[in-house]
Amino acid sequence: MSNQPRVLVTRLIPEAGLERVRQACEVTVWAEDMPAPYERLLDLVKGMDGLLCTLTERIDAGLMDAAGPQLKVISQMAVGYDNIDVAAARTRGIPIGNTPGVLTDATADIAMALLLAVSRRIVESVDYIRTGQWQTWQPTALLGTDLAGATLGLIGLGRIGKAVARRARGFDLRLIAHSPHCPPEEAHALGVELVELDYLLSEADYVSIHTPLNERTRHLINRKTLAQMKPSAILINTARGGVVDQHALYEALQAGKLRGAGLDVTDPEPIPLDDPLLGLPNVVILPHIGSASQRTRDRMAMMAADNLIAGVTGQPLPTQVK
Repeated sequence: MSNQPRVLVTRLIPEAGLERVRQACEVTVWAEDMPAPYERLLDLVKGMDGLLCTLTERIDAGLMDAAGPQLKVISQMAVGYDNIDVAAARTRGIPIGNTPGVLTDATADIAMALLLAVSRRIVESVDYIRTGQWQTWQPTALLGTDLAGATLGLIGLGRIGKAVARRARGFDLRLIAHSPHCPPEEAHALGVELVELDYLLSEADYVSIHTPLNERTRHLINRKTLAQMKPSAILINTARGGVVDQHALYEALQAGKLRGAGLDVTDPEPIPLDDPLLGLPNVVILPHIGSASQRTRDRMAMMAADNLIAGVTGQPLPTQVK
């Protein structure tokens, strides 16, 4: 029998990270395309010293107890960790690792891609051609909105929000942000004006969300806050689906109280095919691909592997959730 620590990897992660784990641990990998059902995870995790998981798994007290008292670490291959019961892990003395920073640029790129796609009606234009509607150049067809001179409001000015701000400056956007914990000097250095949320919602032509999901931010964008936005505004969400009340968003879009929306995250994920948002031409929805570049996912997998290996060998985690 191997003397190496036993670990469970709940999804087939990039080989760059998986090979690191294999060299240091005895590994069980759930290699199916779909996530393992919770009941199956309860069985797979028994006796494991470490767990490397993703956002698609619910890591709660029951799962930790099913693993057993020898479970030393939970390593998440993501920056967010709202799928993990942090309090339960702390009670059991289990450190949690995540992958902050590494996916900043890739996610910021997707936020800008969505902003451009919705404002310039890119997906609508592709469909316009594919459905045979393009008969001639028309002076008034598929008119979008300009970025230069418009105002971009950033809800959250952490790593990703700052990266979006840096990109947005190249498009000559005026930048405002609501971010209570951001030092004013850091915002000023980026050319960003810190403002209250009410002002941001009423002033911005584009609103981009970059906040974690927690009790304070769940449904932060709701009927009330949507009503504060300009009817000509566009909403972008690359953070977490639960920050937006999707029913309220649909109502606002359907009623013409909002120009459009670009979402890389939904609630739930995947979004049901009968969700009415999918029927709106002014909404672009992506399958949570913010970090989906080869380099970024490789680096995320390696960071998650390093956290896992550190945890099962009794070392401090390189990037530990505080």
